Amino acid sequence: MNEPESSEIPSYGVVIIGAGVSGLYQLYKSREIGVSALVLESGTDVGGTWYWNRYPGARFDSESYSYGYSFSQDLLDQWDWQERFSAQPENLRYLQHVSERFDLRSDIRFQSVVTQCTFDETSNEWQVEVEDGFKVRCRFLVTAIGILSKPLIPDFDGMEDFKGPSFHTARWPHDEVVFTGKRVGIIGTGATAVQLIQEVAKTAEHLTVFQRSPNWCAPLHNGPIDPAEMADIRSHYDEIFERCRKSFSGFIHDSDERRALDVSEEEREALYEELYAAPGFGIWIGNFRDVLVDEAANATLSDFIARKIRERVEDKQLAEKLIPRDHGFGTRRVPMETGYYEVYNQDNVLLVDVNETPIEKVTIDGIQCSDQEHPFDLIVYATGFDAVMGPYKSIKFTGSDGRTLAEKWETGPSTYLGLATAGFPNMFTLVGPHNASTFCNMPRCIEQNVEWVSTFLEQLFSSDITRVEVNIDAEEEWTEHVYESVQRMLFSKVDSWFMGVNKNIEGRDTRTFMLYVGGFPSYTERCDDVAKDGYRGFIMS
Repeated sequence: MNEPESSEIPSYGVVIIGAGVSGLYQLYKSREIGVSALVLESGTDVGGTWYWNRYPGARFDSESYSYGYSFSQDLLDQWDWQERFSAQPENLRYLQHVSERFDLRSDIRFQSVVTQCTFDETSNEWQVEVEDGFKVRCRFLVTAIGILSKPLIPDFDGMEDFKGPSFHTARWPHDEVVFTGKRVGIIGTGATAVQLIQEVAKTAEHLTVFQRSPNWCAPLHNGPIDPAEMADIRSHYDEIFERCRKSFSGFIHDSDERRALDVSEEEREALYEELYAAPGFGIWIGNFRDVLVDEAANATLSDFIARKIRERVEDKQLAEKLIPRDHGFGTRRVPMETGYYEVYNQDNVLLVDVNETPIEKVTIDGIQCSDQEHPFDLIVYATGFDAVMGPYKSIKFTGSDGRTLAEKWETGPSTYLGLATAGFPNMFTLVGPHNASTFCNMPRCIEQNVEWVSTFLEQLFSSDITRVEVNIDAEEEWTEHVYESVQRMLFSKVDSWFMGVNKNIEGRDTRTFMLYVGGFPSYTERCDDVAKDGYRGFIMS
């Protein structure tokens, strides 16, 4: 974009932070309603998640055709998905295509790391400041910063001493990384690590995986989409998106109405086998309706998956190390895999249990554990993210009373609809904490978020209203509902980033729910009811 030559601070109707899936669509909708908008993006291109996460193996775990935007028939007609679960390069090309198709780059300022956003009481505007000194003012601020965008970099002693290349998966180099003939160490066995490990193991001379806590993984069953299948998908897009709108979490999968404990063992096993052999998240969110709420039902599923792991891993002791003991299947994020467990049958792969032999430090030659030093040519930190609130805490948001958002959310988030928070007028949080999009096929819920916010903005800009803020009573009522909705879920009994727990961050050991699990249809209905009732819960002046 071309910046104004004047020394005056430029002003826009809306400033959007982030040029990922949500930020791009918010820019498109802002233009559609006739509002001037600027996107500030920290990277050098659009893409968000798919710009930053370039590691081998990164791909959708939503079916590709259910992930893309639904708002434009031209886009649906033009884009052919190549795989059932598309990989990062294609995903990035898709979002680049979207930005070019609608000329979105002209209103995006790249390499703009936002450092602080301050609400001005006198003008009812936000002033946004960028790391390079650029400043901009806006009537409304919209965050599109995602929930998994702040990498969690470990702080092992000696990390800077390692003589070879090392990096976090979310900061993967843009140039090709070659593993052939190299000794590679990967720290972590979460969803990202699982995708990466199965790729690195194909060509590395030797791969060492450092595991603290195993995760329950399930087969992805990816495959190509040929032209005939793509034509069939295109002819059914309306039905696909309608199915997503009606499902609990915006996927094409939805729960079986039966209960695991109400059917015979043979029927139960048959469904588990069917879902295990089927593509995608069906085994997690298309299963019996009680497996994520009833411990006894969940135990039957966890036992089934454990048996599968034992069948796939040849070394019996190693198989047991790969089976979680501290949570049931699906009560944490489920990594989807292609041959992950078989990796551990390879002679060039070693699993190190850091509970038995902890990492002491990184050395010039590799990683020193309590029992030995492991030499490496390359180290990868697949250590995840400071999830959900991390991106918000990385920017200093200062509200109407001088209080920062980090201070307000010190013990956990409180929001209204996951889209706004009291004390921060004229600010909307796409995919924010306690928003349905946090436990959803993201683009489906993102479109709902953006369209709801944009309709509200259109009404605000067409009126004399210059300030809109959340009523604290409405916020407290919504936050109470969020916590009530999770009490029935087994998530609430497990330490995970869903519950705000991260053992890699000091002080993050108290369960504080971050998501919303009342269901996408219910959430949409609540948002629509608020709008129909004159945007109940918001104070406008």
